[in-house]
Amino acid sequence: MYLEHLSLTDFRSYAQVDLTLAPGVTVLVGSNGLGKTNLVEAIGYLATLSSHRVSQDGPLLRFGTEVALIRAQLVRGEQKVMVEVEINATRANRARINRANPVRAREILGLCRTVLFAPEDLALVKGDPGNRRRFLDDLLVVLLPKHVGTRSDYDKVLKQRNALLKSARSQHFSRSGVSESHLATLDVWDQHMAVAAAKLLEARLELLNRLRPHLAEAYAQLTDGSKVLRALYRSSIDQQVPAADPEPAYRDMHDAVSSDAFGEPSGGALPEVPDGEDLSLYSVEELAQRYREELVASRTRELERGMSLVGPHRDELDLLLGNAPARGYASHGESWSIALALRLASFHVLDEDKHVAGNQPILILDDVFAELDAHRRRKLALMVAVAEQVLVTAAVGEDIPEELSGSTVKVIPGGVIL
Repeated sequence: MYLEHLSLTDFRSYAQVDLTLAPGVTVLVGSNGLGKTNLVEAIGYLATLSSHRVSQDGPLLRFGTEVALIRAQLVRGEQKVMVEVEINATRANRARINRANPVRAREILGLCRTVLFAPEDLALVKGDPGNRRRFLDDLLVVLLPKHVGTRSDYDKVLKQRNALLKSARSQHFSRSGVSESHLATLDVWDQHMAVAAAKLLEARLELLNRLRPHLAEAYAQLTDGSKVLRALYRSSIDQQVPAADPEPAYRDMHDAVSSDAFGEPSGGALPEVPDGEDLSLYSVEELAQRYREELVASRTRELERGMSLVGPHRDELDLLLGNAPARGYASHGESWSIALALRLASFHVLDEDKHVAGNQPILILDDVFAELDAHRRRKLALMVAVAEQVLVTAAVGEDIPEELSGSTVKVIPGGVIL
């Protein structure tokens, strides 16, 4: 797959911009602040209907406007498809496929596949567990668009159940003082919660099993291979690992680790993180039963706290170098390599999916090479050159290694020069 033409209207800093592209490598060069990242952000939005920079759509609209439009001509094998997304400030977003009648925006998921690496991806290693959960869920949606419903169903149940628990807490309920009607209502939501949680957990675990070999290989290729990168899923129903911290900030068990300003460990023995139970061996029905049991066991605590303490929203993806947690112990360079390995592994998982001809994802590297030494630059360049289309942004062309020579687009205030 490759992007043949991109048109933006009132998106971020652009009133109007048109960009023609070709297969192979294209480097977008321009000083910082001119809009290079805005261009690749728009392409990424087509794949996930979300931005890698902000959690809400509001900032995507050019200041003072109510509607932004992203239009892309994609080439998938022998087919061409026109995809449009209309981002609205006051109503639901809409989309069009081949200029047909408007449809729900989610209908375009799966048509454009991208893997985007940006400096913000350091949060996948150094940030809180929510970043890593979102990484898995966003990749799920791109790989299998049906899972947008899986995630949405769980979010809706979680919201309703939290509202009930919060109401109970505000009325000073205790386990012995809750009325039968409230307990009955909570029982109903527990059933919904268990099923929705089991479906999302199964999808995440299946995805992680597909990611693991590519993740280890990508990290080994980016580094000297002296350390092995592993990924473990820590679930709130896994009784073989420490229980999740019930604070709403979802602090993980490595937060107590101190590090200096560059992410280097400040000393002390490296902790070993337990592997835990392989929950991927269980069926959805068996996982749902495990959730039911854990929800019953946690009911008193949940009523006291007024929030759901069990479920995929509490889970963690542990990234380990050897047996030690990457978060807090990986150096700055190692953290960059881990984040890159996560995105490269995503690329290979998507590339393995052969349901649609010409469906290899577009690989986007946003301001990556400036942070890497010359050795890692060359290694990364050789690894990404296999993609049908690679889009790279850089403040100066000299940051791009020779192995990624290709077309150059100059980004200027409000537009581009092809």
